[in-house]
Amino acid sequence: MSKPRVVVILGQTATGKSNLAVKVALRLCSGPSAQKSGGEIISADSRQVYKGLDIGTGKINKKEMKGIPHHLLDVVNPKQKFTVTEYKKLANEKIVEILTRGKVPIICGGTGFYIDAITKGEVFPLVPPNLKLRKVLERKTAGELYKILEKLDKARAKNIDSKNKVRLVRAIEIAKVLGKVPKIEIIKPNYRFIKIGLYLPIDKLKIKIEKRVKSMFKTGLLNEIKKLKKSGVSNKRLQELGFEYNEPTYEKVVAETIKYAKRQMTWFKRDKEIKWFDASRPISWSRLLA
Repeated sequence: MSKPRVVVILGQTATGKSNLAVKVALRLCSGPSAQKSGGEIISADSRQVYKGLDIGTGKINKKEMKGIPHHLLDVVNPKQKFTVTEYKKLANEKIVEILTRGKVPIICGGTGFYIDAITKGEVFPLVPPNLKLRKVLERKTAGELYKILEKLDKARAKNIDSKNKVRLVRAIEIAKVLGKVPKIEIIKPNYRFIKIGLYLPIDKLKIKIEKRVKSMFKTGLLNEIKKLKKSGVSNKRLQELGFEYNEPTYEKVVAETIKYAKRQMTWFKRDKEIKWFDASRPISWSRLLA
């Protein structure tokens, strides 16, 4: 028997992934066996899993969903930390549920770490969080954390994002318990993944990002941040979630978003299974799901 099909729509921020995922889901519903087919969407965004982070993360709204079920949005309080291991477990459960209903799972998002966890069958070490150690480490700069990791485990230091404090802290945490960060175990998933990547030429991407950030400020980004702080989300936690805890400016948010988009593409370029499409041009449906 052939493996069940799972569609993955990934790429940089502001390239239209959510919109395309909805179109794919609706198109899967349009055939003569529509009552037995169709698509449901599983978010693969490390910030959209949190409740209350709507405007600042560009979260899809009910109108934009066009009746297509979406999963793993708004599943955890932003004061709590949500790990890739937890995401992997929930996402795999949703894939099974969707397939059981005779539908096609569509994973959609820009968090490469989440997507790799599902599509590459990566199993992460079960080392519980060390809150005392984290408090000490979180006071340090990314450069200081990198030097600590380098002393503990040179091999892991070579392939980690040296500017990502969250990953550096987690790697140090694991290395201190296990002596080193173990090589991630791979268990091949029982699915056939169709990976669709969206990109935009840099000049067009900048225009889209500027337009999105303008919309964020217009629709209440500053109020959303104030509301999060009022609910008990600390300044430090807001920073971890990618928000400026002081009044963010339009220029700074645009600059940081462009930097983030570049990091996303660096991550995705390593995956040779992705079929890339220029989001500024019409997409061939026959090639899309081939």
